[in-house]
Amino acid sequence: MARRCEICGKGTVAGNSVPRKGQAKKHGGVGQHIGVTTKRVFRPNIVSVKTLVKGTPRTIKVCTRCLRSGKIEKLV
Repeated sequence: MARRCEICGKGTVAGNSVPRKGQAKKHGGVGQHIGVTTKRVFRPNIVSVKTLVKGTPRTIKVCTRCLRSGKIEKLV
């Protein structure tokens, strides 16, 4: 089951988790030290919504941004 929006195609994106130690210079410290970066995953907010697709009720996976912006009409 793919974690992808069926309207806009938004899916998971890989990135880095960057640990920082120390206080920033602009806050009165001596500067920050960047630790070892490790991989992490940014996951979209996907919900299953029952809606009409070509006149028939179907359950599709939609990101909450598409749902909020009105790109899909929710069946109640």
